[in-house]
Amino acid sequence: MKPALVTGASGFLGWHVARVLVERGFAVRALVREGSRVDGLDVERVTGDLRDPAALERAAAGCALVFHVAADYRLWAKDPREIYRSNVDGTRNLLEAARKTGAERIVYTSTVGCIGLPHDRLGDETTPVSLNDMAGDYKRSKFMAEQVALEFARAGLPVVIVNPTAPVGDHDIKPTPTGKIIADFLAGAMPAFIDTGLNIVDVRDAAEGHWLACEGGKPGERYILGSENLTLAQILEKLAALSGHKPPTTRIPYAVAYAAGVLSTGWAGITGRPPRVPLDAVRMARKKMWVTHVRAARELGYRPGPADKALARAVEWFSEPRP
Repeated sequence: MKPALVTGASGFLGWHVARVLVERGFAVRALVREGSRVDGLDVERVTGDLRDPAALERAAAGCALVFHVAADYRLWAKDPREIYRSNVDGTRNLLEAARKTGAERIVYTSTVGCIGLPHDRLGDETTPVSLNDMAGDYKRSKFMAEQVALEFARAGLPVVIVNPTAPVGDHDIKPTPTGKIIADFLAGAMPAFIDTGLNIVDVRDAAEGHWLACEGGKPGERYILGSENLTLAQILEKLAALSGHKPPTTRIPYAVAYAAGVLSTGWAGITGRPPRVPLDAVRMARKKMWVTHVRAARELGYRPGPADKALARAVEWFSEPRP
């Protein structure tokens, strides 16, 4: 059996995608940056960077399957060009490497942020959306990268696109912005909240969805990998029930949150340190990121569980002492 390449295997979702493949008996080659680790998994660790085409060709050589999960997932960067180099140029570099080395199937991990959000219904893969709808450099870069993936698919490369929502669960090492909400709540660092909404999915279900997309997805098609649409207030209530902590009761008006984002992000531009309240995060929060995974259920057999178990595992993970 030829190996499967997973980019981003040292990260949250990528680690779980690699785990799913290992459990299915695949030899997994993990592309990671220098110094990154893939703890707890028996994988071949290959050092490389998405901005280095030659390194990507070496990593992809001999791999039948390629899962491109890696991304620069930051809602603020002192030099935003870094985000585009990794997410857009890096995706083009990797897909070109997969084409040259003869990969038989590629799964590209996009994001729910690239899904259109209509006012009168849940967003799905057919909702009209454009680059102008993307708030911030991260979402813009991921939208542009998704267009690159579609371009390669139209040219005949067997690329399937998945759009995970907000994964939660164990091994959120960095953590992700959603994981940081949970970590901040548990640390008592969330005295108030904004009126927004997320689609929460168990990271294990999202990783399984990657495999289902590899097995049965149609090249050039997009599949939302989500589960439960919840307001942030509902998420915090669930976390309170799981942890015994009290949920915040003060709701911050959007205008106040926006002003805080402007000040915090402006100060970050001066100091070079990430803002406590990234303005792009506030802009994203203006819309409830509520979508449906009906297509993935119908075409891939995707059957995610409810958010509660994933939130419970996340609470346990973030509550454990770290070295």
